[in-house]
Amino acid sequence: MNKTALKNFAIWARKKLISDITYSAGLLAVNENGIGEPLPQSRSDLQLFDIGTKDYAEVKGERISQRNSLVSAIRAKAEELDNYKVAFEYIVEEVAYTWFNRMIAIRFMEVNGYLPIRVLSSESGKHEPDIVTTPFDAGLEFTGEESDRIYELRDNNRLEELFRMLFIRECNHLHDILPELFEATNDYSELLLSLSYTDKDGVVFHLVNDISEDDFNIEKEGQVEIIGWMYQYYNTEPKDKVFAALKKNVKITKENIPAATQLFTPHWIVRYMVENSLGRLWIEGHPDDDLRQCWEYYLDEAEQEPQVQAQLEEIRAGCREISPEDIRIIDPCMGSGHILVYAFDVLMQIYSAQGYSERDAAKLIVEKNLWGLDIDRRAYQLAYFAVMMKARQYNRRILTSGIKPNLFVIDDNRALTPEIIAYIANGDSKMAADLRSISNDLTNAREYGSIINVQPVDFSGLIERIGIIAESDELNLIAIENKRIVCEKILPLVKQAQVLAQKYDVVCTNPPYMGTSSFPAPLNRKKEDDKYKPLNLTEYIAKNYFDSKSDLFAVFIERCRNLIKQNGYQAMITQHAWMFLSSYEKLREKLMLSTTVNMAHLGARAFDEIGGEVVQTTAFVERKAHMNGYKGTYARLVGIVGENEKRDAFLSHQNLYVSCADNFSKIPGMPVAYWVSVNTINAFDKPKLESGVNAVKGLDTCDNDTFVRFWNEVDIHNINFSARSSEDTFEAKWYPYCKGGGYSKWYGFMDKVVDWKDDGNILRNLRDSNGKIKSRPQNIRYYFKEGLTWSTITSYKLSLRYMNHCIFGGGGSAMFMSSNLYYNLCFVNSKVTEYFLSFMNPTLNFLVGDILGLPIIIDESKKEVVEPLARNNINISKIDWDSFEPSWDFKTHPLLKPVPLISEAFAQWSDECEKRFTRLKSNEEELNRIFIDIYGLQDELTPEVEEKDVTVRRADLTRDIKSLVSYAVGCMFGRYSLDSEGLAYAGGDWDGSKYKTFIPDPDNCIPVTDEEYFRDDIVVRFVDFIRTVYGADTLEENLTFIADALGTRGNTSRERIRNYFLNDFIKDHIKMYQKRPIYWMFDSGKQNGFRALVYMHRWNADTTGNVRVEYLHKLQRIYENEIRQSQDVAETGSGREVSAAQKRIEKLTKQLKETHDFDEKIAHLALSRIDIDLDDGVKVNYEKVQTGDDGKKIEVLTKI
Repeated sequence: MNKTALKNFAIWARKKLISDITYSAGLLAVNENGIGEPLPQSRSDLQLFDIGTKDYAEVKGERISQRNSLVSAIRAKAEELDNYKVAFEYIVEEVAYTWFNRMIAIRFMEVNGYLPIRVLSSESGKHEPDIVTTPFDAGLEFTGEESDRIYELRDNNRLEELFRMLFIRECNHLHDILPELFEATNDYSELLLSLSYTDKDGVVFHLVNDISEDDFNIEKEGQVEIIGWMYQYYNTEPKDKVFAALKKNVKITKENIPAATQLFTPHWIVRYMVENSLGRLWIEGHPDDDLRQCWEYYLDEAEQEPQVQAQLEEIRAGCREISPEDIRIIDPCMGSGHILVYAFDVLMQIYSAQGYSERDAAKLIVEKNLWGLDIDRRAYQLAYFAVMMKARQYNRRILTSGIKPNLFVIDDNRALTPEIIAYIANGDSKMAADLRSISNDLTNAREYGSIINVQPVDFSGLIERIGIIAESDELNLIAIENKRIVCEKILPLVKQAQVLAQKYDVVCTNPPYMGTSSFPAPLNRKKEDDKYKPLNLTEYIAKNYFDSKSDLFAVFIERCRNLIKQNGYQAMITQHAWMFLSSYEKLREKLMLSTTVNMAHLGARAFDEIGGEVVQTTAFVERKAHMNGYKGTYARLVGIVGENEKRDAFLSHQNLYVSCADNFSKIPGMPVAYWVSVNTINAFDKPKLESGVNAVKGLDTCDNDTFVRFWNEVDIHNINFSARSSEDTFEAKWYPYCKGGGYSKWYGFMDKVVDWKDDGNILRNLRDSNGKIKSRPQNIRYYFKEGLTWSTITSYKLSLRYMNHCIFGGGGSAMFMSSNLYYNLCFVNSKVTEYFLSFMNPTLNFLVGDILGLPIIIDESKKEVVEPLARNNINISKIDWDSFEPSWDFKTHPLLKPVPLISEAFAQWSDECEKRFTRLKSNEEELNRIFIDIYGLQDELTPEVEEKDVTVRRADLTRDIKSLVSYAVGCMFGRYSLDSEGLAYAGGDWDGSKYKTFIPDPDNCIPVTDEEYFRDDIVVRFVDFIRTVYGADTLEENLTFIADALGTRGNTSRERIRNYFLNDFIKDHIKMYQKRPIYWMFDSGKQNGFRALVYMHRWNADTTGNVRVEYLHKLQRIYENEIRQSQDVAETGSGREVSAAQKRIEKLTKQLKETHDFDEKIAHLALSRIDIDLDDGVKVNYEKVQTGDDGKKIEVLTKI
């Protein structure tokens, strides 16, 4: 099956049909802007409309009532949605899909010979459809008037009109035999149909020519499932639209649930589920090797202990009493019927094995075996068609037999009014009570779908009573209308309730996957308007499925278990989150009451239609009977990429595990860790980490913008880096704050501070608008203590880091202990813990409970090896972290070495980095080896560490040279000094005595220009810095080395370095300082007219004025002078000189204009003399210095 062709066609066809139908509606004066009224000159048999064309649009005859029907439908929908435009689009979409569905169904039927004659194509391959060529061979009954019309159209060569007439006629005929799919078309759907077989841009032409007949032909490679694929692809754009809206926090409505959750199940997974549930049910009581051999995806039962085998024999004894006609299988989320269609095949094999004819078996399967529900009417129609086509494959007369499958679209109780209940019950109080029970259970059913729990009532009695009503002769109009409602609406509703209430031998489904956070919030029951409304979906799930409320798929796991009989089978494919996440632990406890027979753990990329790691799935078969000691069979396919690749691995029985689910309860949280070894399970008999460790959450400020800063934003003198307790918090304002970070083991991400002055007095008393305490300062007794911290949410793996003198919290949790700190650090950072967490919590969210649940074995004999390695690893990682500016313990740049060449300094630095990297990798592998031995996991794990998991840096020429440039700029501003280590100035009083070797800029402004216009511009200062550090003799060689490493363009090394400062430096600086830059660039715009750097910590009220007067105005005068000189050259020069001068004049003129425009902006700010408070941080101050006295922002600095 060419799915690419199917997808391209379905997406295109939807757009084409919507476009054509919208156009047709427009010709009727109906469009997205409104509905036109008939002009005054209209008559009862002729309506005229002004649609903006030369002639009025005419609507006459039967088309008038059809248009009225269209108008009524749009207005009713607009009233329901309170939005006319959306209602119009809804009706257009509905009509488009109706005709798309019918065309696909007719195409399937004609290719497989289920119609007397082809309708859309020709058997001979000619362009004209056979129904147009020989319409009287179509098996349709025409009136004399219709026959005359056919002859007239053929004689006048109006074949397109004839084709449209015959197509609609065929659809009306198919209504008699497939009424649920081919609904009557003498309404507005027919009115809006635009159909052509000659138009090469039309839907019919592309359907016939773009999709291979073999994809429809069941005798070749085609299957009725093509209808399901078409539906999924047709919904591609609506689904994308729903999820795009979801990203904007637009909740999913009940109308959008089908589009958002529709996903066609790969055929091999359907086969796996059906064969191992329905097939197993039959084989258990009727062993049949021939049948078993038909089922390629059937997994034989694992060898069981004698006591388990005895229980299985009891169950099998009951299965022996089952006949094929007794079996009930339901798909409560049937979609397009894929699962039911394959169940039909398996049931046919079972019936055939018992001697039934195919014709009789097909009838019985439809009547007795297959049951299905869906919330989406479109999906229901497809499933209905698919099952009937499958039956037609075995029974040629099935379509005219009047048999209807037990499939239903979920409807609610609106039609079941008190008057109708009274009419049906006719004085029978028990019957009335039963009807009220059904009505109560089906409240809001269209929104809840098949998760509704319906209480059993006397359904047979109700159906019998409705049958009597159907046969009765009613005389008055009210009774006649009541009878119509009962027969058309109440009977399907009662049958639907019966389907929801009864129990089944097998439930097999692929439920919708959707987190309930995507649904509308619970109603505000205090509001008068909401007080008496039915529960919305979120509320209903919370009330009835509390243990599985996180996602619809989990709700359906619980619901499906309730639908099956004792010892019945539940086969599903769902997201695998329920196997591991703590939010599903209660659900796992419930599932322990059943027995997992087998599982195909698929992981990511099980559906070729879904890329990436978002949807990770598992298919499983459960028996509703708990047996202690039962061993299930599990196929682990998570590491295999691709739908077909997973299938092939399953068939070859790769990665099969046999495991007893009882063992899962030994692991905290009861994860379904079927693949772990006995040694791993036994490890969890050991004490948990919680026995000697306190793992806790810390401070959540609930207002990070006010209370948290990167340490380099604030005055360094107002930070206390060495506080040991709350007693040390009464002088400084800011204190180190470990609040998470990326993947880094041992040490790192020490870059934030929090306002905890006076033991957090202000933060502790932070209140919201209602007066409630807003902040959450938890576990204060551990603040500033020695401990270990980790990022709760990561993008990779868990990584534990040493901390001291810190507050912790936000995205970072921490653990504290009186002993074994270094040992525990090594254990949690080992591959053993990584392995444990892979099944305890295979997510990127590591909660305190996950860490506390780790089994810890303290091997005293290993501590003397482990703890020195821990200290060494911390030291190595701290040296690495402190080698660059983001660390508050940064001393000096690592390339400042006593050598004349930067290349030589880089070589030494590279060697240092490599030694640290190699040592840390070796240390980690030794620790892995130790803990693998301690836990006896040599068969599961190896000690080797991948290089990407070693969290110290190797040398990187470009990165490290850029950091050298950044350090040089810091020296230019006085942040650093070549005469002392660490920070020389980051707030407070300026001390000029710190600078002797290299003097900082005196006025806190360094111009960044595209040419050398100032003696103190940034390139001049940078060259001076390199000369000062490495000497004059190697200056040019060093500048070339730097320019090559930066990779910028230019003719000379200075020009290339200038281009880096002009174009890239500030972007790199903003990135290095995580959008909290300490060097701010005044920027006039794209012409590079004026740019200048200032240092945030040296800012004062006159900084903007100084930049304007001393640099901007000077540069304007320079530009004017340069333009005059270039004009002289242009007037007196020759050839290339003139051309170059003219280009230069053009560039300088643009730059000069840009600086004048910039001057107008900056003047307002200069006059305002805006000062800053470093404690406010970069975000606040950056806005503050660009906001005038009138409150308007004037952008003069580079955007962050």
